[in-house]
Amino acid sequence: MISKRKFMFGFAALALVPASKAHAHVKSFTLDPKFEPQSVAFSGYAPGTVIVDPRNHFLYLQLSNGMARRYGVGVGKAGLTFKGSATIARKAKWPSWTPTKNMIRRQPGKYARYAKGVPGGRGNPLGSRALYLYRNGRDTYYRIHGTTQPSSIGRSVSNGCIRMINVHVEDLYERVPIGAQVVVL
Repeated sequence: MISKRKFMFGFAALALVPASKAHAHVKSFTLDPKFEPQSVAFSGYAPGTVIVDPRNHFLYLQLSNGMARRYGVGVGKAGLTFKGSATIARKAKWPSWTPTKNMIRRQPGKYARYAKGVPGGRGNPLGSRALYLYRNGRDTYYRIHGTTQPSSIGRSVSNGCIRMINVHVEDLYERVPIGAQVVVL
């Protein structure tokens, strides 16, 4: 049986271990204020439509009063982007992730080890929420999802999906129903 003295000594020793080692991979990040969710004047789409402007790295949720809720996003690299219209046919909290066959083919050293999938959770590349884009009833394999790389917001770096800060995609997730239309310009 462990004595109170040994327990306290062990607890004190644990306190001396540098906390930075546990979080050494976490980089400090400050989101540009223009990418924070905000209401902006925006029109031209039916209320409830999600519009993605990849060139400017914004996603808009059209509201009914000539306004939209705007979020900053990260989008696909050149040649890997989704364009056109789709429908949100599925939503998931803490989704699992499996790289596509094309991702594995393009970068086997990076993605082959995940071919059997990654369960949902804090380290999952899809983050805390995912909205699945379908076209003509078929999965496009493109998603609007959270990210474990917040510094990618405002950049064109993904394999085609639309990335958002986790807390922002959680907000969008609650506002957008299954069946909502998505337009990627």
